[in-house]
Amino acid sequence: MTHEDQQPPAAVLFDTLGADYEKAFAHAPAHLAALDWLIERLPPAARTLDVGSGTGRPTAAALVAAGHSVLGVDVSPVMVELASRQVPEAEFRHADIRQLPLEQDAFDGVCVIFPLLQMTRAEQRAVMRRLTLALRPGGHLVLATVPADVEDAEVAFMGQPVRATSFAEDGVVAMVEAAGLTVLARHDVTFAPDHPAAGPEPHLFLYCRREAPTG
Repeated sequence: MTHEDQQPPAAVLFDTLGADYEKAFAHAPAHLAALDWLIERLPPAARTLDVGSGTGRPTAAALVAAGHSVLGVDVSPVMVELASRQVPEAEFRHADIRQLPLEQDAFDGVCVIFPLLQMTRAEQRAVMRRLTLALRPGGHLVLATVPADVEDAEVAFMGQPVRATSFAEDGVVAMVEAAGLTVLARHDVTFAPDHPAAGPEPHLFLYCRREAPTG
C-alpha cells in the first residue's frame, strides 16, 4: 500500500494543489466578507477554530491580524506546512476533523470554509454536531460549501479528479440547524477561481450562532 493510499482523498488532493489553491480562492469576496462578519462579533482575544485551514490565508491570517488565537486543522501535511510558515502566530495541526477530539464550549468562533465536500453526508452531519458543541453558547460559526444535491459524484476540481458529496441549499441549512445552530444569514454567490482549469462555482455561505441557554 502506498502512502497516498493511506491518506484521506482530501489530503491527496490538497497536497497536490498546495499554494495554487490559495492563489485561486484566497481573494474570494464572499469569503472575506464572512471573515469580516465573524471578526466583528468575536470578543477580544477570542479563541477560534479554522477547519480545513489550508495555507492559512485568508482565514487564519485575518483572525490573527484581528488579535485572536487560531487553531487550524487540515488533513493535508503540505497545507499545514505552508500555513505554519505563512501565519506563524497561529497553531496548525495535521489532523482529520472527523477524528480530532474537541473540548466542549472551547471556541468563540469557528470557520468551516469548504472542508465538508469530501465527506459522506453522515460524516458532514456528525462533524457539524461536534463543531457546534465545541463552540461556546453565544459563539458564532461561518460555513461555506458548494450547494448541490450530489452524493459521491465524480467531478473535476482545478484539473484534479475528485469525488464530492453535498446537499442542496435547504439541505445544508437543515443540517446546520439540526446540529444546534441558528442560521442568521445565508449568501449565495457565484465565484470563478483564478485557475485555468476552474470554471465558475456556486458557493453558499451561512452565518450562524449557537444560542445561549435561556432561563
